[in-house]
Amino acid sequence: MHELPVTQSILDIVLRHARMNGVTKIHAINLNIGELSDLQDEWIQRYFDYISKGSPAEGAKLKIERIPVVFRCNACTGSFEVRVKEMKDIVCPSCGKKDLTLVSGREYYIRDMEAE
Repeated sequence: MHELPVTQSILDIVLRHARMNGVTKIHAINLNIGELSDLQDEWIQRYFDYISKGSPAEGAKLKIERIPVVFRCNACTGSFEVRVKEMKDIVCPSCGKKDLTLVSGREYYIRDMEAE
């Protein structure tokens, strides 16, 4: 259910930018969502379809690109990707240290939109 407020925020932002740029119809919205996000693509689209009715975004397709989980090692400064299913006991593959900082994987943002 947490997809609904996120989806409402996406719609609000897109409609605001559409108004500011004289857009009359939004065809697609390109989103980047981190692999660690528990937002479900299907539910975001369903909620979007429902709340965008009657707006310039009605019928728009949400194109979602998942951003991989990347950590940076604080010891050797190397960066590396990790699969979500392998998140247990993560160590730097270069130096073996566990002092890590999450670089990407939790974010979500609107990259751009296709409109007329």
